[in-house]
Formats: sequence, structure tokens, C-alpha cells
Amino acid sequence: MKFANRTDWALAPNQLSLILQELQSRGIPVLDLTISNPTVCGLGFPEDRIRAALRAAENGIYRPDPRGLLSAREAVCRYYANLGIAVTPQQIFLTSSTSEAYSFVFRLLADPGDRVLFPKPSYPLFDFLSGINDVDLGYYPLTYHDRWQIDFAQLAANYAPDAKALVVVNPNNPTGNYVYETELRQLNAFCKSCAIALISDEVFFDYPLTDQRAGVSLAGNEECLTFVLSGISKILAMPQMKLSWILVNGPQALVQEACAKLEVIADTYLSVGAPAQTALPQWFSLQSEIQSVILNRIRANFTRLREITAGSDIKLLNAQGGWYAVLRLPYGTDEEARVLKLLKEQRVFVHPGYFFEMDAFPAIVVSLLVPEKELDSGMRKLLVLI
Repeated sequence: MKFANRTDWALAPNQLSLILQELQSRGIPVLDLTISNPTVCGLGFPEDRIRAALRAAENGIYRPDPRGLLSAREAVCRYYANLGIAVTPQQIFLTSSTSEAYSFVFRLLADPGDRVLFPKPSYPLFDFLSGINDVDLGYYPLTYHDRWQIDFAQLAANYAPDAKALVVVNPNNPTGNYVYETELRQLNAFCKSCAIALISDEVFFDYPLTDQRAGVSLAGNEECLTFVLSGISKILAMPQMKLSWILVNGPQALVQEACAKLEVIADTYLSVGAPAQTALPQWFSLQSEIQSVILNRIRANFTRLREITAGSDIKLLNAQGGWYAVLRLPYGTDEEARVLKLLKEQRVFVHPGYFFEMDAFPAIVVSLLVPEKELDSGMRKLLVLI
């Protein structure tokens, strides 16, 4: 029997994963500087109140709605209102995850073999999402000059007529760059001239690394057909609760047609459970408390990384938001060899830059959610090897 071509992935673990598995199987402690699951980072969330919101009596009644329960969508509208953006429940479709949201939008926009443009570097997940949904993966580069930014000249050069959408991650993972107002104007002009849609993944939008957020949300973008994806896995640090959304905006005629078609797609799956939807308004009341804990952690860690690397051959690259940091290694460094050596000799696990299609220079990527003492200890061991 032959399985579908879309599943022809390289399933063998890489050398880094094999070494990590071996150490873990032998009970050898490893400092994991990649950990980004907020539920296991010792952040001290209000667990009792999170669970209490799941006890609503209406969870025992099934009221299917392809867009999601109205009360939950109204809660999402209030979230955007707090950002100064007016949206309506009719623009919102609830999904079980951002990955599912991507799938719905890809199914809406693209036929098999059509192209979607993604930023590079960015999520490794995009390789799988594009293949599973039968769309071709196209790239446009982000370049680093004091900060990461979209290379619009290369974006135009990489455009192909079979492209149906362009994805931005706002702020990008792992580079941490928001979409600036000037970039949004250029994105709108590009997408309108090519008659393609704009998809903005904003799961990390609420996590600027300074008090002043650098970029803008695309939730209010009306210049071209725009799909904003977000959810509570990051906004409320609840990946286990499985609730995300698609926000549709843009020219009214396109929005109406897109929403009518999305409703059929969503109605085919009806994937979001009632407990998460009914709990959402109460969970949003915890937003400030949860996010303040995370912001304190990621900002302290980013500052500490700058202090630790000052005067060394490792450069902490500027970032404006998100949960990750990129550290540029000295030019000429064998990135993979250095990461393997760090794991084998110092028992410290980091991601090499090539995991994120980062090929302009050697780099490593670490999570800013790691407990402060662990990050400090792991980085000091890294500096021993440089």
C-alpha cells in the first residue's frame, strides 16, 4: 500500500533529538532552554479560577453554531475593543487551534498546487501545514539590519502568479519583529496589486518586550481581504483548552463572500468543544493577571540575555515581542556542531537557527519562558564553548 504523497515526511529523528532522548532515558538532567509550554514553566497561574470556569451547567447542552457560540465571539470582540479595534461577532469563526484556523483559510483560498507565501525565518510548522493542505510553500525573506524586517524587493521577486495568500506572523517567531505601519501599507499595496489575501498570525501580539508595542494589529485592516488568526494558547497561556479564532476583515463584498464560504467549512467540522467556549468570557477576565506574569518573565530574561552576552562573541539580536530570542554566533561557526557539543558536554539544549530556516548567519534560538535561573545557568555554559 502507498500512502499519500503529502505524508512523505522524513520521520527519522535528527542527531540532536537522538542525543536528547538518550540523555533523558538515562535520567541525566538537561537544561532545556527551548521550553515554551506556558503550563510547565512555573509561572504560577490562577489554576482554581481557570478550572472553575469549566463548570457551567450549559456545557451539558449541544448548541452547534458553525461560527462558534455567540457569547464566546462577543468575548473575542471585547478583547479587540481593548486594543482599540472595533469588530463584530459576524467576523469571527472559532476553531480548536491556530493550525486548524490556517487549514480552514487555506481550504478557502487555495486549490491543490496553489502557492502561499511565508516569512523566512519562521515556524517550522509551516512546512507541515502547507503540505497537509496541498498548497505549495513559497518564501519571502526577513532581513536583519538592527532589527528584523520584511525584504519587499525580494518579496516582489519571489512572487508567482499561482500565489493566493501571503502570511505574516505578528510578531514573528522566533525573530520577534512586529508589522510596522509602514510595512502594512506596503503589504496592502502588494496584496491588492496581486489580488491575493493577507493572513496575519497574531498569537504573540500581546507580548511586547518593552512597555511600548512597536507594531500594529491587522485586525482593523480594510485595504485588502485579511484573515487574523489568534487564540488563547498564547493570549491566556492555555494551549490545553484548544480555542482559537479567525477574524475576517477587508472590503465588504469580499468579507461577505469569504464568511459565507468559511461558514460551510466550519460547519463541516464543528471542532470546538462547548466547555472552552462557555468559559471564554470568564477566562478573559484573567487576561491581565496571566499576561503580567509572562511579560515579567520574558522581559527579565531578554534583559538578562543582553547582560550575559555583552562583551562576548555572541550577539543578542534585537526583537520587539514574542517568547523567543535569537543569538547570533560568530561568523564561521559550525552551528550544528556547536549545538550538539553544548548538549553532549554541558547538558544544555537549544535550537539551532536552521530549525527556523535561518541561513544568513549561524545562530541559536532560546525561549524566554524558561525560568530565569535555568536560562542564566544554561547561557553561562554556552559561553564556555564560544
